[in-house]
Amino acid sequence: RRRSTERSPPPTMTMDECLITNAAGVQYQELTCLHPFLQPFYTQYEKLEPYHDLVPVRDFMVDNPWIPILACALYGLFILVGQAYFRTREPWNWRSALAVWNFCLSLFSTIGFIRIFPHLVHNLTHYTLEEMMCLDPETNYGCGSTGVWAQAFVLSKFPELFDTLFIVVHKKKLIFLHWYHHVTVLLYCWHSYVTKAPAGIFFVCMNYGVHAIMYFYYFLIAIKINPRKWAMLITVLQISQMIVGVIVTAITFLYLQKSKTDETCFLSEENTQAAFVMYGSYLFLFVQFFVGRYFGPPSKDKKKKMKKVVDVPDTKKTT
Repeated sequence: RRRSTERSPPPTMTMDECLITNAAGVQYQELTCLHPFLQPFYTQYEKLEPYHDLVPVRDFMVDNPWIPILACALYGLFILVGQAYFRTREPWNWRSALAVWNFCLSLFSTIGFIRIFPHLVHNLTHYTLEEMMCLDPETNYGCGSTGVWAQAFVLSKFPELFDTLFIVVHKKKLIFLHWYHHVTVLLYCWHSYVTKAPAGIFFVCMNYGVHAIMYFYYFLIAIKINPRKWAMLITVLQISQMIVGVIVTAITFLYLQKSKTDETCFLSEENTQAAFVMYGSYLFLFVQFFVGRYFGPPSKDKKKKMKKVVDVPDTKKTT
């Protein structure tokens, strides 16, 4: 019994005891060390820095800001060429591929949310509001087990562009909100990561959570299961995400002046302004979509539209 007691880890560790130095020489706090009860649920790859060196990828992103710009340009070109190609052709039926795609994105987002949420709770219970809005994320959620999934979140915005592929090949209507959302999210996430946006953990956690539900709904639609009540719920979740995004960004403006005179506050004025414009425009567009879809005047294709969600087309085979 004594031996078993000696081996059991303490319920929590002090922050100093859980400091780890990454490849760039920056010390960060490992969440699974601060809360040992989490350790059995994490892999060695996630927990130990030698297994996942996030610094080279981060440095590569800093040195190559043209990559997301090129990706967005190619994305726009694909939309134009793809729609022109299918204008005189029959749509393809990629329902099975779409089902697999949506399920994989839902699974990825679910795991990401499970990994990010505990660190957000830790920060909310251990830091002041000013600290959460100012501290260098590399010393906190940007490294270690949480950092793996924060970086994966940013990089996932590239494959998410392929959502549009299914709209194009199925010859479905591509609304402005869809492509605008994909382009701006990719650009903003890349910029936030390389400029070390302290409030990024709020945005990452929310996006993972909403996408976990949203893509699972798309998966159900692709396999011909249509839980109709989910459509409105998902739109409400998306609007709620944008409201929180606007609020968090508004709070960062309160500490923006401090970042100009205090080197310990890692807020970027251009990133904060971009976040406010992005979330503000999303809020307007999603509310506009919500009102038009659920409270607007009836139209001929009202029933068809009720089977669609903002980001992904109705995948029923066109007859």
